[in-house]
Amino acid sequence: MTGGPDELTDPQRRALRIEIAVVLAVTFGLSAYTALLNLTEAVLLGLSGQVVALNPRRSPFDLIDLGLNLAWVFQLLAWGALGVYLLWRSGFGPSQIGLGRFRWRPDLLGGLGLAAVIGLPGLAFYLLSRMLGMNASVEPAELYDTWWRIPVLLLVAFANGWAEEVIVVGFLFTRFRQLRISPAAAVILTSALRGLYHLYQGFGAGLGNLAMGLVFGYVYLRTGRLWPLIVAHAVIDAVAFVGYALAAGHLNWLQ
Repeated sequence: MTGGPDELTDPQRRALRIEIAVVLAVTFGLSAYTALLNLTEAVLLGLSGQVVALNPRRSPFDLIDLGLNLAWVFQLLAWGALGVYLLWRSGFGPSQIGLGRFRWRPDLLGGLGLAAVIGLPGLAFYLLSRMLGMNASVEPAELYDTWWRIPVLLLVAFANGWAEEVIVVGFLFTRFRQLRISPAAAVILTSALRGLYHLYQGFGAGLGNLAMGLVFGYVYLRTGRLWPLIVAHAVIDAVAFVGYALAAGHLNWLQ
């Protein structure tokens, strides 16, 4: 399966479809399913009264809580590594999916710029959707309950960016191209998936992440680089996890 789409046989295409289904079943496809159920429950109970903890305590014991948070980080990193490995096994090395040598100007600065482009309108949309009752309330994490909270939240932010961009963009775009799915359809499908697995945060978060997926998909098609998307995603999540929690105690309108 190392050649172009025209070189794939029917069994090879069938194998790719099965591979996509299996990868999604253990990663973000399953997350989309559970998020849809969570949203349905929230609607039935009254969405405006629901509170979503972005990073809840996983145990009342600090060391166990640390271990469980690190396990979540490792799981996300493993999801991304799985996508990279499957593509590498079929002839697509990291550089071919946009994970070549990290370059400061296009990758770091480009990622920071992309985070600003996505983050600022995203904040405005979040506030508007809160006023319209489209989003669940977000419960900020307690940052100072233990020494490791902020570093671990930053690790989670990077792991989220790594897993989501590698699987939803790098892996799926490559496999869709092999299956002769058009770039426009790939952008729409992956953006819809991104929106679905964020629905546990409410309709507003789902729509916001769908829009984010459209922008990220367009940037990936134009640049062929995954690192700027990973950087942007990590920065956005770091602001959401740490910045929001720091500001929420001082700005009542954020709560």
